[in-house]
Amino acid sequence: MIKINMFSSADKVAGQGVGSAYIELINLLKERFSDEFEIKINDYHRSDLSHYHTIDPQFYLSTFSKNRGRKIGYVHFLPETLEGSINLPQPARGIFYKYVINFYKRMDQIVVVNPTFIDKLVKHGLDRKKIKYIPNFVSTENFYEKTAEEKAAFRKKIGVPEDKFVVFGDGQVQERKGIDDFYKLAQVNPDIQFIWAGGFSFGKITDGYDRYKDMIDNAPSNMTFTGIVDRNDLVNYYNICDLFLLPSYDELFPMSVLEAFSCGAPVLLRDLDLYRAIIDGFYQKADGFSDMNAFINKANQDRTILDKFKQKSKEATNQYSEDNLSKIWHDFYTEQYKISQDKK
Repeated sequence: MIKINMFSSADKVAGQGVGSAYIELINLLKERFSDEFEIKINDYHRSDLSHYHTIDPQFYLSTFSKNRGRKIGYVHFLPETLEGSINLPQPARGIFYKYVINFYKRMDQIVVVNPTFIDKLVKHGLDRKKIKYIPNFVSTENFYEKTAEEKAAFRKKIGVPEDKFVVFGDGQVQERKGIDDFYKLAQVNPDIQFIWAGGFSFGKITDGYDRYKDMIDNAPSNMTFTGIVDRNDLVNYYNICDLFLLPSYDELFPMSVLEAFSCGAPVLLRDLDLYRAIIDGFYQKADGFSDMNAFINKANQDRTILDKFKQKSKEATNQYSEDNLSKIWHDFYTEQYKISQDKK
């Protein structure tokens, strides 16, 4: 048995993609490889591999222990990707950003969820040979397309007419998520229902907190902010939407997009380089607000154009399936264990 210790606090703050990715991986390993991998959570006893999912200070200190075995770091963000997410004054911001990179440099192996991060990490001084790309995935048992009857029942439950065109998005309420465009789209399309699931996971240090709090409190009648929604309930929102929209300016490998794919929802995204590297061809691209607005109105007038995007979502789900990713993770951990044994 290979002893793998997972260091993480990702599931303590609701509404974060990091936490969703962590939960999916833990469940996959326990369900499929319990006879090969012994998984521990935040355990400081001796292990063969220590996989760090978050960068908590106590975890950083633990990297100096000989009990940690081979240290694996999961990179879900870089200092530059935190801009527009949290608002820290100088010099605290500079100190924190330096800490993030120092944490990654303590690792023997780095895993990124988006290949575009590899060059950026190298520029920060990390060894390219120690960086591996492994994409995110979601469980099709938790995120799946529901029946027409189930969809109708949930629409009724939340007070949305069956024939109402619904645009749904989710994620933390912050500038980099493109909330301003989502809000403006609701303002200029009063006949369409817009729903955003998510809240302030970083609390009042969220960049622009006061402004976004005011937007939520004064949202137009066709715009609903649900607050943070439990992952078990999110599946219902993906299922009742006609279109999933994530207007983010910056992402890694958003779990929300994979969840939307898995539920068969057509997906509209801002055209970002990082998406081209991982999910090109599976979604409708938009350069900005005008493109988003044009496609939403076109789809509202002729909903049959969304059929091909539902099919693309199914194709994306097959590519990022649990079966494919389980083999990748199995091979990865096995290889890391072999390297650790060879160095003894």
